[in-house]
Amino acid sequence: MRDGSTLAHTQWRLGMSIAQIARRWRGRLDARIADFGLTEARWLALLTLSRCGDGITQKELANRLLIEGPTLVRTLDWLEGEGLVERRNSAQDRRAKTLHLTERALPLTQRIEAAATLVRAEILADIPEEDLAACLAVLERVATGLATPPAGG
Repeated sequence: MRDGSTLAHTQWRLGMSIAQIARRWRGRLDARIADFGLTEARWLALLTLSRCGDGITQKELANRLLIEGPTLVRTLDWLEGEGLVERRNSAQDRRAKTLHLTERALPLTQRIEAAATLVRAEILADIPEEDLAACLAVLERVATGLATPPAGG
């Protein structure tokens, strides 16, 4: 690093590692799910809906996926057209739509979950649970730092 600090270099390496790991992990999972005929955006939406339970709003789903609402609309249009998701008027807010997986989506979400479980098991197979717990603790602190707006910004 330019300032010669080992801390700065370690921080840089951590940032690069997180980015590379996320890209490779998602690529591995995407390759497994490719046979299901779904893009990453589509399987992520289905998986998130499955994990969140029935009836979350489009806005909630967009927030969980860290994307903008208009971006999600195209994905939901396709999923709805395939009979995998239903949009319904919200009982609490007539401006909002709630999302519901259809019976047709359930076997597909189970296959996606199974693929995700297998990929996780393969990637993390040789890492002791204590090391995973320590890594998770650090990553949760990183996530907290990212959720906090920068000072003066």
